[in-house]
Amino acid sequence: MVDIQAYNYTSLTRFLRYVTIDTQSDPESISYPSTLKQKNLAKVLAEELKEIGLVDVECNDHGYVYATIPSNSNKKIPVICFCSHMDTSPDCSGNGVKPIIHNNYDGADIILPDDSNQVIHRHEHPDLEFQLGNDIITASGTTLLGADNKAGLAEIMDAANFFATHPDVKHGTIKILFTPDEEVGRGVDKVDLRKLGAEFAYTVDGETLGSIEDETFSADGARLTITGVSAHPGFAKGKMESAIKIASRIVAALPHDQLSPESTEGREGFIHPVAIRGSVEEAVVEFILRDFTESGLKQQTQTLQDISQQILADFPHSSYKIEVTEQYRNMKSVLSQHPLVGEYAVEAIQRAGLQPKLQSIRGGTDGSRLSFMGLPCANIFAGEHAFHSKQEWVSVQDMQKATETIVHLATIWEEHAPDA
Repeated sequence: MVDIQAYNYTSLTRFLRYVTIDTQSDPESISYPSTLKQKNLAKVLAEELKEIGLVDVECNDHGYVYATIPSNSNKKIPVICFCSHMDTSPDCSGNGVKPIIHNNYDGADIILPDDSNQVIHRHEHPDLEFQLGNDIITASGTTLLGADNKAGLAEIMDAANFFATHPDVKHGTIKILFTPDEEVGRGVDKVDLRKLGAEFAYTVDGETLGSIEDETFSADGARLTITGVSAHPGFAKGKMESAIKIASRIVAALPHDQLSPESTEGREGFIHPVAIRGSVEEAVVEFILRDFTESGLKQQTQTLQDISQQILADFPHSSYKIEVTEQYRNMKSVLSQHPLVGEYAVEAIQRAGLQPKLQSIRGGTDGSRLSFMGLPCANIFAGEHAFHSKQEWVSVQDMQKATETIVHLATIWEEHAPDA
C-alpha cells in the first residue's frame, strides 16, 4: 500500500493560482468554448503538466487539455482517466476572485471581509462541523471562489506531480482530461474519446469528504408554447386570450409542496420553470424535468400536460404544445455493468483513512455524459461546498485527501490487474 503522508502536497498553491483566473462559461454563447477566457486557464494547466514532465500534453482549439502519465508496470492494466472542468458557474461572478485562507478553523461563523452580509453560518453548512482545526479557503465576499471545479483541477495536478516524483509507485497508464463549459451542459460536446483512449474514468467534482457518486438525475428539457388570441386592448372584451396570462397561470398551478426544487431532496424529482418569454399572441415557458428514473420523468411530463389542459379549458380559442428533449440519463445504468469502477473508489477512499459515502447526485456531471458515450465514469469528492455562490468554500486538508484518493485509485487498478 502506498504511503504518501510525507509527500509535500502542491494542491493548495495550484488552487490559489487557478481561482484568480476568470473562467465563467456563458449559456447564451454559441462559440466553443463558450468564453475564450477559459483557454487562459487551459494554457496554464498545459504548461504545468509539461513542467511536471508529461510529454504528450495538448491544449486544443476547443479548450480541452489532454495528457498522459505513462504506465510503469508490466501488468495488463485498464487505462483510467481523471477529469475535472475549468469553467465556473455563470450564476455568480468569477471576476477578481480574492481567495482567503482561514487557518485552524475554530467553529465560528465566517464573515467574508468585502461584504459583511456574506456570512458562512456553521448551522447552514453542516460539513463545517468536521473541519475544526482545518484550514478553510473562501473568497472575499463579492465573487464565488471557484472550488467547483478548480479544487478538482488542483488535486489531479497534484496527483500527477506525485507520480512524477515517485517513479517507484506502480500504476498503469493514466489519462488526464480537463474540460470547458461543464456548467452550461456542454462539457464533453467536443471531447475526442479516441484520443483520450481510456477505458474507465473518474470525475473529481464532488462535495463531501469521502463521497462517491455513481448515480445522477435523469434529465429532460420541456418547452411549453402557448398560442393565444391577440386583440386591440381597447376592444378586447370577449376576444383577447393572452398567452402571457395563460402561461403564468400554468406556472402558478405547479405543485408547491412537491415536484419543486424548493420542496424536494434526496431521490425526489422536480419540474422547474427556468425561463418565460412572450407576448399576448404567443408565450414560451422553458422547464427542466429531473428524476432518478425515466418513469418519473414521463410522469412529470404528464403532470405538465394535465395542468396545461386544465388551464386551457378556460381559453377555448387558444392552444398549447409541449416539446420534450432528452438531456442526459442516470449514469447508474452504465456503471452497474462495471462494478469495479465503484468498488475500487471505495477501496481508495478507505486507504486514505476515510469512511466512503456512496451518494446520488441531484444533478448531472461530465461523467454522466461520458458514461453514455462509452466511457464509464463515476464521480469522487473534491471537497467543494456551497458551489455557485459567494459562500463557496473548501478546506486544504480535504483537497489533500482527494489527491491521496486519486493516487490510491491508480495503484489499486495496478494491484488488481493480471500479469501481462
